[in-house]
Amino acid sequence: MKLAYHVMSSPVGLLFLAGTPRGLRHLEFMDRKSLKRMIGAHDGEIADAVWEPSLLGLKLYVDQLDEYFRGDRTRFTLPLDPAGTPFQMQVWSALCAIPYGETRSYGDLARAISQPRASRAIGLANHENPIAIVIPCHRVIGAGGALVGYGGGLPRKRWLLEHERRFAEPAGQGDLFARAAGRRSRPAAGAGAPARSPAGVAVARAASVAAAPAARGTAAARSARRASGRETARTARSTPRGAAARTRAGSRRRRS
Repeated sequence: MKLAYHVMSSPVGLLFLAGTPRGLRHLEFMDRKSLKRMIGAHDGEIADAVWEPSLLGLKLYVDQLDEYFRGDRTRFTLPLDPAGTPFQMQVWSALCAIPYGETRSYGDLARAISQPRASRAIGLANHENPIAIVIPCHRVIGAGGALVGYGGGLPRKRWLLEHERRFAEPAGQGDLFARAAGRRSRPAAGAGAPARSPAGVAVARAASVAAAPAARGTAAARSARRASGRETARTARSTPRGAAARTRAGSRRRRS
């Protein structure tokens, strides 16, 4: 059987691709391994295998991976030909069902394949995934949200998750793992005080609306008191005692 292979560059390093006439068989991170070593690692997997370099034979895969890294593709539509046990194939199929930009725990996967006690076996199958990125084992995290292990290394796993989250959500949402902490601690720009959440703003607005009638009532009361005071003064001036007081005040001004 002929196996076409190709090496492509990507934001996460060189990728080794190999495919059979049925579909993609391997997608692996090369790191510092030589091409000869990458091919040699799969010797004996297929009897009478003939390895041939072929960009043309793998162009569909290269194009879709380029689109993925640009953020233009959130789902792969590639024929795949992974080799594994029935259980591994079941786990890898469940991995492909995890939506772009989301994550699942090993327990979630165990429940998804109706084997809730198989978390450890699922972890092993996840580690043996032969087609990185396309079969998205990077979307599996620990039950507490930790990144846990990844065959390509945790920095790559973090990059892939952030890359997907960045294109799955509106721009400006920030780092997937630091976002929640940032919302709690970051002050509002120029204010020197913590920014209020949308719920907090809504509560503050409701309180302001509720206080407005009381404020209007207080202002009306002050206006009424001022009007009452002016009326009292006018009444005092109109009485005989008030008139006598005005006459005495006028006499003192003439003598001075």
